[in-house]
Amino acid sequence: MPAYNEAENIVQTVKQWYPIVETSGKDCRLVIANDGSKDDTFKILQSLTESYPQLIPLDKPNSGHGATVLYLYRYAIESGADFVFQTDSDGQTDPKEFWQMFEHREDFDFQIGHRIGRQDGSSRVFVTKVLRFVVWLMFRELVVDANTPFRLMRSDKLKPIMDVIPHDYFLCNVAISAIAVKWHYNIKWYPITFKPRQGGVNSINFRRIIKIGWKAIGDFRRINKSLKGLR
Repeated sequence: MPAYNEAENIVQTVKQWYPIVETSGKDCRLVIANDGSKDDTFKILQSLTESYPQLIPLDKPNSGHGATVLYLYRYAIESGADFVFQTDSDGQTDPKEFWQMFEHREDFDFQIGHRIGRQDGSSRVFVTKVLRFVVWLMFRELVVDANTPFRLMRSDKLKPIMDVIPHDYFLCNVAISAIAVKWHYNIKWYPITFKPRQGGVNSINFRRIIKIGWKAIGDFRRINKSLKGLR
């Protein structure tokens, strides 16, 4: 999980997700990267480690959501993880819906949530639809919900995709989903619930979304060119 200014949410988030990690096995870890928060997010995470021994808090300079997710993916791969599950730390996803993916972890390369009945605002729904069109335009692939922060991936399948994505790419999950589809990975999509934030303030506003989307078109074009000859 990436975390930025989540002091209001982070204790509840750890309480919600830690039982999932603990039940999944003694080798599983809940890794949360503090992305240069201006509040006490990291201090709170550090204070929780004694009660939650499988929790690993990481601290890094602020680089944005996408770059932090990529940082976490690299951390997981370099640490020898067989599978990587990613979600966000704002309490919008339901831990109970993880088990449908975990039960089939050996059956699919990627398992990705498809957000239905979203409660995070019409502007976010609009952005998701625009992203779906942009992905089709750039990659000529129809991706159900490219940017969902609820995904279980095999590390050996994620690693080659990571090699073609810029290290600081903001819409990394969009690119990863598109490449996985383009490379004909064995992918399963699951309908998931998506709740409002359980606290704090959303750091992404509509103006920033437009700016990110415009930049994404050029980035997608460069990524798509780099894919030629790889598969």
